[in-house]
Amino acid sequence: MSASTLRLPEPLRSFIRAAGWHRRLLAAGCAAAAVAFGLSAIAPTPPPVIRLLVAAHDLPAGSTLGASDLRVAGFAPSLVPAGALRAGSATSGFVLATAMRRGEPLTDVRVVGPALIDALGASGLVATPVRIADPGVARLLQPGNVVDVLASSDRDPGATAPVVASRVRVVAVPVPDGSVTGLDDGALVVLATTSATAAVLARAAVSSRLSVIIRSG
Repeated sequence: MSASTLRLPEPLRSFIRAAGWHRRLLAAGCAAAAVAFGLSAIAPTPPPVIRLLVAAHDLPAGSTLGASDLRVAGFAPSLVPAGALRAGSATSGFVLATAMRRGEPLTDVRVVGPALIDALGASGLVATPVRIADPGVARLLQPGNVVDVLASSDRDPGATAPVVASRVRVVAVPVPDGSVTGLDDGALVVLATTSATAAVLARAAVSSRLSVIIRSG
């Protein structure tokens, strides 16, 4: 009997047709997988991302950083600035020495501390908090200003106020947190001074009212 006259039962013919359909489906799946693997092999590897702390909103100089002031953002390694603080760094209570724009990475020289003092380019300096008697004068100061600090005596208001610190640089003007009431408390500024000048300022603050003269630089 020839193959042309061979008649297979219908169930067997249905099985053969189903098997052929499954073979075609399997072949199509293998081809798709091969294409996918090929594309993944030639696709560039995503660059690594470093998670940094950035300003969540515009921050003025002198701000005391809180949890809502910073957020985390990813940066390519080539875009990470020197001294950038990474996600997880403790920053609560840090005082900004300069203003920051929203989205700007926070670096060590942006906050009052050793890194900022070292960045001034002079060795042996320390950050010295000084309370200026007139808050209005303190509001005129900006980080980077060079000032002379004068001490006027309450016991002799008519006497000439001596200069107790000459040509010192302002590194921060902290923003009051609202806990200070009244003008008698003055306003706090942070100066970069030598340890010896810091001691002179501390002694003068005990019995005198401190004020400043802003120099040209």
